[in-house]
Amino acid sequence: MWEAIEKFVYFFLFPCLLISSTSKAVIDWRQNINMLLVIMSCMLIAGALGYAAKWFIHKDPIKISSGIQTTFRFNTYIALAAAGRLSGDEGIAIMAIIVACMVPFANIMAVLSLAKHSDTHILKELSRNPFIVATLSGLALNVLGISLPDIVQSTITRLGSTSIPLGLMTVGAGLAWGLSKRDVLLVSYWTSIKLIILPALVLCLGKYVGLPAQQLQAALLLAAMPTATTSYVLAIRMGGHGGIVSVTVSLMTLLAAVTIPFWISML
Repeated sequence: MWEAIEKFVYFFLFPCLLISSTSKAVIDWRQNINMLLVIMSCMLIAGALGYAAKWFIHKDPIKISSGIQTTFRFNTYIALAAAGRLSGDEGIAIMAIIVACMVPFANIMAVLSLAKHSDTHILKELSRNPFIVATLSGLALNVLGISLPDIVQSTITRLGSTSIPLGLMTVGAGLAWGLSKRDVLLVSYWTSIKLIILPALVLCLGKYVGLPAQQLQAALLLAAMPTATTSYVLAIRMGGHGGIVSVTVSLMTLLAAVTIPFWISML
């Protein structure tokens, strides 16, 4: 049963969520380019640090490729909720811009890290990945100024909203705490990158380039988020190691309840 639900979430519900969020975002490139470059640069550094674990913690290529994504991906729903709570509509608007731009970037990075273990060519895998197709489709609608009919927009929005709880259920169903000592060290390392190093990088670089207060807050919030629940779904669907990803997702989500307030207090 869970395999069927997992496929439904991966191929249908999450793409609905991505199209809905990216197609409606109001993107002003000139005012937000520095903020987006700060986040993008720090995500690349986090991904590189995550990959570096293969040289001093764990040499299993499938586990490494599966878990790298947890160091830079983010939980969109928690990010939007936190932005709205802190800054109201303005905070949500800025976060929506970040999400619209960073979701396809993060998804491409994640798919690239996993594609080498898939049965198909990397470019073919990218072109048919539902996360990437959905986000690029949403951005295309956004840039071209095409609005979906109200009934279509409301339908995909409601369908997309069900993807998060179902995604969490699939994570729980695939949870396996029986990790080796080296796996525990690997999960702890990735968790430290995502919840400590990445927010610290964004905060320091954001202050260095002089981001406005609202943009710095939104960028730091996004960096401080636990990794996306879709990380597990993506790893499973692309032949990765779902067990280590599910543990990492669960641990980050739990610890983020402590680390997010800390990073907010640093502003």
